[in-house]
Amino acid sequence: MPTVDVYNTDRKQIGTLDLDTAVFGAEVKEHLFYTVVRQQMANRRQGSHKTKGRSEISGGGRKPFKQKGTGRARQGTSRAPHMRGGGVVFGPVVRDHGFAVPKKVRRAALCSALSRRVEESAFTVFDAFELAEAKTKGFKAIMDRFEWDELLLIVPEKDETVMRSARNLPNVKVLPVAGLNVYDILDHKNVAATSAAIAGIIARLGS
Repeated sequence: MPTVDVYNTDRKQIGTLDLDTAVFGAEVKEHLFYTVVRQQMANRRQGSHKTKGRSEISGGGRKPFKQKGTGRARQGTSRAPHMRGGGVVFGPVVRDHGFAVPKKVRRAALCSALSRRVEESAFTVFDAFELAEAKTKGFKAIMDRFEWDELLLIVPEKDETVMRSARNLPNVKVLPVAGLNVYDILDHKNVAATSAAIAGIIARLGS
């Protein structure tokens, strides 16, 4: 069972916490990272790219020039793909790029990502993370105290004060437990969570 130190925002250790082995001490299955991150990226795509085929372009009903006597190849419409202003052959169409991944695979990938950060000693637990006011300066002071240049902070639920304080900092993201995902864990080399968030993660992912 992995054990981590618990800190306050002044970087003073106030205790230790035993983490759930099933969630934070699981076998790291790197091959799942590719599958789940690829799904996340695919689901984020708008899929709104579109070109017009020959049947969708207006005009072209009239024969561009007479059949014979011009010395040119015969043409039936000015909207054919090889004509200037014509339709596009096999062009992109509006579609959904998303695809499904089994729930067990998503859960295993998330546990693997969390376990990887615990293995690397890049996972920090706070007893609580509260700011008196929504100021970037206050959040940056905590970052400097822990010598972090990037951070993913996991909180139990949306906290507007903390989120507004962090939004102007590069390479910093604040997520509620419900929004925790593999991509953001792997995209930040430091991950931190409050004790309440740890309980939420275990409730969500624990066996």
